[in-house]
Parts: sequence; structure tokens; C-alpha cells
Amino acid sequence: MSIHTFEVPTVSEERWSQLRKKLAEAIYPNELEKDVGWRYGTPSWAIKPVIKAWLDEYDWEVARAEMNRWHHYQTTIEDIAIHFIHEPSKNANAVPLLLLNGWPSTFYEYHKVIEALRDGVTKEGQAFHVVIPSLPGYGFSEAPKQPGCGLAKVSQIMNELMMRLGYNQYCLHGSDWGGVIGKYIAIRHDDHCKGFHTIMPMFMPPTLSIANLMSRPMAVAKYCASMVFGYDSVYGVGKVKTIGNGFADIDTNEDAGYRAIQATRPYTLNYGLSDSPVGLLAWILDKFHHWTYHESGKKDSAILPETISINELLTHVMIYWLTGNMASSTRLYYEVYHDPAFHVIVSTTPVRIPVAVGVFQEEITAVPREWVEATANVQQWSEFEVGGHFPALETSELFINDIQKFGKMLQSKHTFE
Repeated sequence: MSIHTFEVPTVSEERWSQLRKKLAEAIYPNELEKDVGWRYGTPSWAIKPVIKAWLDEYDWEVARAEMNRWHHYQTTIEDIAIHFIHEPSKNANAVPLLLLNGWPSTFYEYHKVIEALRDGVTKEGQAFHVVIPSLPGYGFSEAPKQPGCGLAKVSQIMNELMMRLGYNQYCLHGSDWGGVIGKYIAIRHDDHCKGFHTIMPMFMPPTLSIANLMSRPMAVAKYCASMVFGYDSVYGVGKVKTIGNGFADIDTNEDAGYRAIQATRPYTLNYGLSDSPVGLLAWILDKFHHWTYHESGKKDSAILPETISINELLTHVMIYWLTGNMASSTRLYYEVYHDPAFHVIVSTTPVRIPVAVGVFQEEITAVPREWVEATANVQQWSEFEVGGHFPALETSELFINDIQKFGKMLQSKHTFE
């Protein structure tokens, strides 16, 4: 039950020397003579400048000093040491807020929004007691030592963390795995979780059932029509983006390959990612490039969007490199996809607590509001013309305002215990 302080660690000279040697002596794969952009994955012309910046410019001590501005702690739950940031607000009307990230991100995804959410000084004005954990096997949390740490167990750990901090009731935001875990918490721990905000809603369509035909016949008709004419024809181009019917359904989702290998052979993959910092960087950079909104419209020739710096990317990569947690973070795919609890997510099990959805332009999945409303208590729906899978990094002001708007609504209707 004990909670103790934690400090983001420095890097030993021996570890730095090892890293620099591996970066300097990297062996690059052969490529086609023709420049094909990012179609085949991370190209060498994109990764080489980042490696140079890592060698010549990046300063872990600067990043470490920034991260250590916040209050870090560790506590052991279910025999796993869980790292988290806890920034309680001085505002009397503050709402407890659990912020959950996913892969290939870390708690650092929220570094631009912590103070604003804690202090409530921006447009919507709602303050929060901010809690940002590292999921088991992510960031500075310990990697699970036994199989079976999937959706149900991680959700239990996150809920227990909030109880341990004295927040008997709270709201949460989840992106990526955080959104999946968040939905499960919203369903199974709704006596404690009183509001669920997500940017990646995983909700099933309004299928042909008596209940749906009685309550939302037009939504059912549109969905049935989309099965004949296609999603884009019925809902509009890009309004429905799904992950396909399998781990690697490349007919509908060319990005599915990473998910297939991480959900089936994470051990094999991670010999490369754990030993090679260049391989690790390439694997992460691919997602920070593809899953983000590029304002210039020149995505194929860009390394990162204008809204994410190389230093921000490298801080995420450094956290994975220093902890060795890329292996355990990818194992979460195996654990969740083999966890019976995942069927709760891909079913019509209702979410009865208030739900808010922020729809960002380049988010990797998207569903229409009417799909979510079929099984969820949607109280807020916001659509943005910018942003992607990491809005707290890409469009932090929009992200902050959307969560504060939801928090203000919750606070006006509910007294948090």
C-alpha cells in the first residue's frame, strides 16, 4: 500500500557510450533506387537526420529536468511497481482526472498539458487533480513477470491506483490502449469512474436488432446501406476508419502489420528493438509520422509534423531505450487480444456513464456519432480539422479545452467523492 517518490533517472556514462557506439555504427538496410516516400515504412533519409540529432544535439538531462518538475511516484499494485505523476490542483472545484496513453507513446505525451489541466487557467477554466500513470510495462512502470496482464488486470490496476490516491470517484481520458482500457474501466468500474473522454472510440455499429430498430431506425438503415455501398458513400469520406477484420487485414488497413506481429510474436520482434536503438527509433518514428496531422500537406517528404519536435520524439524513444520496456509494451497487444475481457470492448455492452469524444482529423480510427450513441451515453462530441493520434502533443490547446469542457459539465452535475 506504500507510495514512494520517484525521480526520472540520469544516464550513466557507460550507458551513454554504449548508445553512441550503436548509433554511430548503425548498419542501414538497402532500399529501392527510386524514392517512394514512406510507403514501405521508415526511409533512411528520414531517420538519418534524427540519429544525427540524437548523437550531436539531444540532451537527456534537459528532458530529465523538465520531467522532474512534476511529482513522480511509484507504488506496487498486483505485484507490479507502477510509476505515475500526481499533480493535485489547489482549486477547490478540481475534478480527479486519470490520463492514460498507449503505444508507442509514454506518459511524456501529456507534458504540454499538465499545468493547464491542473491549474484550470485556460478557456474553459476547469481544474483537475491530474494523475498520469505509466501502464504496466510502459515508461518507468515495472514489466509484468507473468502472462495474463491484459485488459481486465490493467484496468483493475489503474482503478486501484486512483483509490489508493484517495480518489473514490474520478473521470478519465484515454488514447490508443488508454482508450480501450478506459472503456473497460467505464463499463466495469462505473461505481468509481464517472466520466470517460476518448479520442479513439471503439464502439460497434447499430446492427439489425429489435432494440435498435425501435430506438434508432435511421441509424440501422444507414449502416445496412453501408454494407452494400461502402462506408464512404453513406457516411462521407474518412468518417469511418476501422482496424479491419483481423490483425493484418491489409485490404482495408495497410497499417495493420505492426499490430499483427505485436499481437502474435512480440518476443521475436523485440530482439531487434531491444538491441538496436536505430531499429527502436525506426519502429516508433513510423507511427509518429503516419498517425499525425501534417499541416503543410507534404507528408511524404516530412519526417515529423510541424507540431512535434525531434527532441520530443527522442524523449519518448529514450524512455523506451533506458527502461527496456519496448518488449513489454508490445506484449500488451498479445495479452489484450488473448484476454476474454476484450470481447467486452468489441461488443454492444453499454457505457452508461457520461462519454465525450474528440474527433481529430488524422486519428487512426473513426466512427460516426450515431454508432457511439447506440451503446454509450454521449454527452459531448467535438470534431476538429487538425490533429491526429497524439493531440496532447499536436494540438495541445484544443485537447485541453475539450477535456476542460467535459470536466466542467461533469462537475456541474456530479459531486466527486
